[in-house]
Amino acid sequence: MENQKKASKSTVVKKLKATALASVYQKQWFFDLKERVIAGEDFAYLNADVPMEILRAMDIPFVVNQWWAAICGAKRMTSKYFGLLKDAGYRDDLCSYCATAFAESLDPDDHRLDAAGNPMGPWGGLPKPSIAITRLTCDCQGKIFELFSRQHGAAFYPMENTVPRKAPLKWYELAADRWEELYDPDRLDCAVEELHELIRFLEIKTGRMFDTNKLIEVMHLINVQEGWYKKTRDLIAESRPVPVTVVDTINAVMQAQWQRGTPWAAEHAQGLYEEIKALADAKTAAVPNEKYRLMWIGRGIWHDFGFYQRFEEKYGAVFMWSMYLAMGADAYIRNHVEEDPIRALAARYIGMEDFLHMPPWNSQWYLQQARQNHIDGVVYMVPENCMQSVEGSYFIKKTLEDAGIPVLLFKADPVDPRKWNAGTMTALVEDFIETRLK
Repeated sequence: MENQKKASKSTVVKKLKATALASVYQKQWFFDLKERVIAGEDFAYLNADVPMEILRAMDIPFVVNQWWAAICGAKRMTSKYFGLLKDAGYRDDLCSYCATAFAESLDPDDHRLDAAGNPMGPWGGLPKPSIAITRLTCDCQGKIFELFSRQHGAAFYPMENTVPRKAPLKWYELAADRWEELYDPDRLDCAVEELHELIRFLEIKTGRMFDTNKLIEVMHLINVQEGWYKKTRDLIAESRPVPVTVVDTINAVMQAQWQRGTPWAAEHAQGLYEEIKALADAKTAAVPNEKYRLMWIGRGIWHDFGFYQRFEEKYGAVFMWSMYLAMGADAYIRNHVEEDPIRALAARYIGMEDFLHMPPWNSQWYLQQARQNHIDGVVYMVPENCMQSVEGSYFIKKTLEDAGIPVLLFKADPVDPRKWNAGTMTALVEDFIETRLK
């Protein structure tokens, strides 16, 4: 019990200016977006694997599902939301990432002010969307988005998902320039047609016209942004001591990724690199007594971000790798976009689920990243209620441990804290360090 109390009271220490700047920018951007919605503009709610670049090029305001779920989790609102979902007769184990916004829509207080005049919902609540778009990448995701759309009276637009017939082991060496070799040609053809259909839908729904030159501009800005992430990822990998932990990089990168395709996001990525480079050049240690370099596989524990820092002082264990920065470095860059920007965009988004959720695509990439980052141990969180994120966890763990890298695998929820016991989970990682790494 004492460990539980101590763990639950720990605070998150964020050291980078870039992390704070991203949070300030994102909050102001959200308030500005709400003003646009109030003024009558169409507003779209997207799943993370939807090609948001199309909406960026058409200047259609949107919010990404996984980012908003993280905000609700960080603001400690999800326990209330999922209680409302249960009270409404829905299952209590729906995927939290996908269901958070739908659960929020059941809250009658979400857009109200409390007695002190403060918003009751996170940042005043999600504005009412007129469009909801997801890809049919799992059986429940499409249904949850459909229910969300009905709740808000929004147009529901599902996109097909295709699966590969081949699995190149080193996809990260092919993705930027050789996507015709990476993917089956008919799979790319299908994705291109899907994008044209999406554009037609958005033009009719919003009255805005698609501009190919604007998409090229957006794609170029994304390449710049992700190029800085690649330099940052590689810099951290080769730095001893580690200059920064995932507490800063996850927040700085994730928030800017949902702004990708904007000048601000590209400039912020450059600023992030330069700030970390200065720390690395000065041999500044994120954890002064660094002893173990840890890799975090899975989504962030948004409701308890201090979890990552509980092992630094006692064990010299630094969580220095997450998928957020590493995927930016390897999965997003698409060169030569002028030749066919729609096909280049198709080549970006159709593989995201493969890279993250399908072995051997994911397992071989995790192994390559563990080796590049000189990882001593892996802590791997598998969500209890997300079929997609099971992702061949057996094969990931086996691939890493066969290579001599210890893995701690456990189940938890990234945004719903109701089953999270901070003391128990902290003790689990401490035991892993003491028995598997020492």
